[in-house]
Amino acid sequence: MAKTKEEILSRIDEAGVKYIRLCFTDILGRIKGMALTRSEIEEALEGGQGFDGSSIEGFVRIEESDLMAIPDLRSFRIFPWLIGDQKVAMMFCDIQTPDGKPYPGDPRYVLRRALKGIEDKKWTFYTGPEIEYFYFKDDTNRELLDKGGYFDYGTVDIGTTLRKKTVTALEAIGIGVECSHHEVAPSQQEIDLKYRNALVMADFAQLYKFIVKEIAQENGYYATFMPKPLFGENGSGMHTHMSIFDNGRNLFFEADAPYHLSTMARQFTAGILKHIREFCIVTNQWVNSYKRLVGGYEAPVYLSWGRRNRSSLVRVPMYRVGKEKATRIELRSPDPSCNPYLAFACMLAAGLKGIEEKYELPEPIEQNIFHMSPIEREKLGIESLPSSLEEAIRSAEESTFLREVLGDHVFEMLLANKRVEWDEYQIHVSEYEINKYMSLL
Repeated sequence: MAKTKEEILSRIDEAGVKYIRLCFTDILGRIKGMALTRSEIEEALEGGQGFDGSSIEGFVRIEESDLMAIPDLRSFRIFPWLIGDQKVAMMFCDIQTPDGKPYPGDPRYVLRRALKGIEDKKWTFYTGPEIEYFYFKDDTNRELLDKGGYFDYGTVDIGTTLRKKTVTALEAIGIGVECSHHEVAPSQQEIDLKYRNALVMADFAQLYKFIVKEIAQENGYYATFMPKPLFGENGSGMHTHMSIFDNGRNLFFEADAPYHLSTMARQFTAGILKHIREFCIVTNQWVNSYKRLVGGYEAPVYLSWGRRNRSSLVRVPMYRVGKEKATRIELRSPDPSCNPYLAFACMLAAGLKGIEEKYELPEPIEQNIFHMSPIEREKLGIESLPSSLEEAIRSAEESTFLREVLGDHVFEMLLANKRVEWDEYQIHVSEYEINKYMSLL
C-alpha cells in the first residue's frame, strides 16, 4: 500500500505505467473518472485534478460545476494486466470544492462522515459482501452460458473459467477473496470478498464490479449486476456481513449471551430492522430491484431476524467455538447494483442508532416466513420491505433518519432521480401487457 507521493511515482516508473485513472462514484453507484499521463500525475498527486461536475449524476448544477478530485494515495493500484496495450494504474478520489471543502454530493464523503463517530472511539466497522452476478452472451442477448445450479462445478464450463480468471485478477491487485462458486440460477456466479473496513470494502466492491465486467468483455461475454434479469429464476443479491471491532476484539461477541450476541450486536440489529424500510431506496434503488424482493426466490421480504432461517432479512450465522472474531450479522436485502458507499453508510448509521437509543431486538423467527399466512405474520408483528420503487420512495421521503445519513444534497438528488425513474416506468408499455391484453381486449 503506497503512502506517499514519492512511493507512487517510483512504482509508476518501475512498472512502466502509461496512464493513471483517477476514479470516483456518482450517487447511483457508477464509476466515473479520468485518465492522466505520467507527466500530469505528479501535479494531481500534489493538489488534485479539477473537473466539470455538472454532467455527473447527483453532482453540481452547471453554474457551480468546478470540482476537484483528490487522489487517496492508499488506494493506488497497478493493474497486472494490459488494458488495450498499455500498463494502467488507478486511484480512488475524494471530491472537494475549489476551496478545499469536502463536496457533500460525494458518496465516499457520505461514508466517511458516517464512519467518523466510531473512528473517534477507535472502533472499526467491518463489512463483507457476497456479490452475485450473471454472465450472458452479450448485453442484448440473455443467452445463458450454463444450466448449472448452486455450487455446481464444471472444469470446462465457460462461466467457471471466467470466474476463476476474475478471482485471480482480484487477488493480483490485493483484493482478498474468501470463496467463489456457482449460484442457484443458471449462469449466475458469486465471489465473496474477505471482510475489510467499510471504506476500503466500498472501494473494493467498485473494483470488483469493474473487473468482473472487464474479464467477461475481454473473453467475448457480458456480465451484469442487474438484480433480476431472468423471469422465474433467483435474482442477484449482495448479502452484507457486518461487525464492529475494538483493537482486535469483536464487540458483537459475548460468550454467555443468547446466540453469543452482545448487547451492542442486538441493538445494532434492532436498528437495522427499524430503519431498513427508510433506506431501502439506497440498498435497492432500481425498479428492477423489486422484481427480486418477492417471496419464493430466496430474497428476503419480511422484517425479521434468525440464525438458521434464510427467509429472514437479517441472519446471524451460527457461532463456532474458537471463532469469536467471526460473530457477525448478515443483511440479505441489498442487491449488487446499489452504491456501496451509501449502502454501508446507511447500514452503519441504522445500527448505531439502535445502539445509541437502546432499541430492543424482538425474538428471532426460525420458521419459514414464506410459508406463513398473512394472519400468522400479523400475529407475530412481521412487517415487510417496500414492494416497489414507488413505495420505497414514499418511505424515504418521510425519513429524517435517511436525510441525516445522506445529507441534504444526496438525499434530494437521489429522490429526484428515483421519482423520474418511477414516472418513466409507469408510462412504459411492456411485452407482458402486449401479450396478455392485445388479443383479449
